[in-house]
Amino acid sequence: MTYQHAPLGDLASLQAGYGFPVELQGRTSGDYPFAKVGDISRCGRSTSTVLEHADHYVDADDLVALRAKPIPAGSVLFAKIGEAIRQNHRVIAGCDMLIDNNAMAAVPSTKIDGRFLYHFLKTVDFYRLAPATTVPALRKSDLEKLPTPCPPLPEQRRIAAILDKADALRTKRREALTQLDRLAQSIFVEMFGDPVTNPKGWRRLQLGAVFGIARGGSPRPIDDYITDAADGVNWVMIGDTEQGGKYIWVTKKKIRPEGVKRSRLVKSGDFLLTNSMSFGRPYILKTNGCIHDGWLVLSPQIPEFNADYFYTLLGSQAVFTEFSRRAAGATVKNLNIELVSSVEVAVPPLDEQQKFAKAVAAIEAVKSSGEISASRLESLFASLQHRAFRGEL
Repeated sequence: MTYQHAPLGDLASLQAGYGFPVELQGRTSGDYPFAKVGDISRCGRSTSTVLEHADHYVDADDLVALRAKPIPAGSVLFAKIGEAIRQNHRVIAGCDMLIDNNAMAAVPSTKIDGRFLYHFLKTVDFYRLAPATTVPALRKSDLEKLPTPCPPLPEQRRIAAILDKADALRTKRREALTQLDRLAQSIFVEMFGDPVTNPKGWRRLQLGAVFGIARGGSPRPIDDYITDAADGVNWVMIGDTEQGGKYIWVTKKKIRPEGVKRSRLVKSGDFLLTNSMSFGRPYILKTNGCIHDGWLVLSPQIPEFNADYFYTLLGSQAVFTEFSRRAAGATVKNLNIELVSSVEVAVPPLDEQQKFAKAVAAIEAVKSSGEISASRLESLFASLQHRAFRGEL
């Protein structure tokens, strides 16, 4: 069966978000969630497809001052500006809500099923639709032209139901892998206690003494990017990270050697921290390259250093909470060198760190097997999606 197609703008209304004044931010409850791109990304990385809660809320009385109209439940939400587009997260609004002006919503009309639209938009690489500028951004006029399959509504619902069931299988696998990550954190706390309050009395050091900490360089002009060249330098981007991943092995892009002077060189074994997007998420680098100013690089400086211990420490809720507390008051939370350097953490003897690393190795062996299974499910789901929107299911 060959499906008819129509421009997305004929099937859904594309609505941009609103500016969010500082004086209205910070409420943890209210009539409407006010979702930022970070809320969308966090939900997209989770096992849920539906966004129902956000870090900020507003009341109905605020809508007049904001000149805003809530996005209706069932709309498909996504980032419209910056590197967040590359992550290609799509989530469904679980209730009426507002979104900020870095996000956009596709509000389905009566011509298209909301779940069908969600699954279709998941197959579209929005980053390819963003004009090649220093700061990528999606244009409403371009999205409205996007050819979108529109079989009869009963067929749309049938396809959506099949994809929902297949997606549920993937979700269960991801949940199992998430539980393994939590097991490592539980073992960490049992062995070492809270790394910030240090109830077991381990030696304490500031992170600035454990690591040499530096920030990446300024974003380069677009002509510094190259996709493949023998003399190119790896360009480590947020999009090179894997969902739930620990390591960065390869990069999707390289930069020209002359562009290196505007960036910062990093090497295998360095730790990277996201300093704004996905605030405070650690990764271990397994390649050499350059980073932009969305990263902080942490280079190990002490002999009592085990990578598994410090990766788990940096990814702990206690350290994240400390980062957030020290960055409080900012409209958009960012890490900086001084903030990260000043956080004190427990540094147990190396042999204790290594005992923990053995436990982590056992967990990762189980996780590796699970990831192989998950990868197969991802491939099968991608094939199912491809067939679904070609009318082959």
